[in-house]
Amino acid sequence: MSRSTFSRRQMLKGMSLFGAGLATSALWRPGRRVLAQEGPGDADPRFLIVLCASGGASLLDSVMAIRESESANAATLNCFPDALVQDIADSPFRALDLEQSSLGSINLAFSTNQSDFVKKHHQDMMVATWTRTSVNHAVGQRRSVTGNEAWGGRTMQEVAALTHGQKLVLPNAHLVAGSGFSDRGGDGSLPSQCYGEVVPDPALWPLALDGSRGIAHPVERSLLERARKVRDQQLEPMSRFSQAFADSPALAHWRELRSTRREAIESAGLIEKLMIQTDNELPLSSNGLSSSPDAERVRAMFPDFAIDPFESQAALAFLLLKNRLSASVTLGPGFDAVVEDDLDLTGGGLPEGSVKNPPIGFDFSHQGHRSTQAFMWHRLLRVADGLIELLKSEEYGGGQSMWDRTLIYIASDFDRSKTRPSNADDFGSGHDLNGGALMISPLVRGNSVLGGVDPDTGLTYGFDPRTGDPEPGRHMTEAEIYAGVVQALGADTSGSGLPDMPAMRRSS
Repeated sequence: MSRSTFSRRQMLKGMSLFGAGLATSALWRPGRRVLAQEGPGDADPRFLIVLCASGGASLLDSVMAIRESESANAATLNCFPDALVQDIADSPFRALDLEQSSLGSINLAFSTNQSDFVKKHHQDMMVATWTRTSVNHAVGQRRSVTGNEAWGGRTMQEVAALTHGQKLVLPNAHLVAGSGFSDRGGDGSLPSQCYGEVVPDPALWPLALDGSRGIAHPVERSLLERARKVRDQQLEPMSRFSQAFADSPALAHWRELRSTRREAIESAGLIEKLMIQTDNELPLSSNGLSSSPDAERVRAMFPDFAIDPFESQAALAFLLLKNRLSASVTLGPGFDAVVEDDLDLTGGGLPEGSVKNPPIGFDFSHQGHRSTQAFMWHRLLRVADGLIELLKSEEYGGGQSMWDRTLIYIASDFDRSKTRPSNADDFGSGHDLNGGALMISPLVRGNSVLGGVDPDTGLTYGFDPRTGDPEPGRHMTEAEIYAGVVQALGADTSGSGLPDMPAMRRSS
């Protein structure tokens, strides 16, 4: 699959819906919740970025790589020639910079770099080892953000929205759709605005945030409101759908949202604050619109946003955080293959850089473990670096940047198997319960690996939740790692039944 640059025809076709007030349907669906923009909801706001590594990210192929000389089972363990494993000065982390002649079964030569990222950000990086409870994609994804339903089923995104976002426009934004990472949690007692809003197309979604702006001859607001009144009071009550579902709580809630919250969305001017496109892609100025004031620097950081859904998610994620619209954003590479248009295949292979995302993401490791892990880790860390740099450049106040208050949690369904055919350079791997979670934030215990890895088996072991000291033979639970993340975000977990995890928090 590929995505091409937006055409003027596409823009105008979409805008033809605006005058009728239908464009808000992308946001105003049954079950979607949005509040008026009033700024942070507490005196110490913090922000969560859930970066989804769908398909199983292996720490043995990144910051916990094992050298062959360290293992008694080097030939059959997923470990690397000593020269390929880079140490990071004054850090427990490692890095792999690899050159590959193919991506699994895809004839694509490419090179990857992890060391630059780790050298740059290791003081804010923390690994916490754990052993998971499912190797099913959907189940594992959900448990990675609920801690296996550790706090009444609340996702960590919902906790961030509850703690820091109740007065924000879009407290809990999910920019990657169709995964367990974006499922609604199981706690139905939360305020409705805490539940996630799924944005199906981050690149075009801002166009859906106003019912009349963005067309050459916009309808006057007074006329639009009259049309909406006719729809609400005369047309819809006579429809067979409304009559059939007259007693539906979802429909009643939808109508309440549409009647009371729409003005807050439109008056916030999000159609332009979140607009990354320029007149080069969409006819903005001729339709009374302009790009975001931040469009230029966001486009420079994520130049493939028009063809790569992951980059368009990252661009929107930053703008949502920068404009204090969201307390939590969830994004990540999907399972669809993403390639450039009009490829020249006469050379017998795909040009380097032409594949943006392999089919099934990290799970392409079933066909080529090392090449897929290298490709996807490079992809994930490059976007993480872009978000960190943008947030560092954004002043929060009091001498702090936005980054000083942000936590990136790399969420994965599960880990990958630890063994390989004897001395194989690339091989297929399966799903595995044992591994670890990577967090990047000034809020966590930086430059730390909590727990460790047995170089003879590739299996991780746990740590003391209070001190962080390694404890071979102990295995950390999903609930413990979940608790450490939400506590680092400043959530009050007293009475929740969650364990206290001070080892995962940066000391004052």
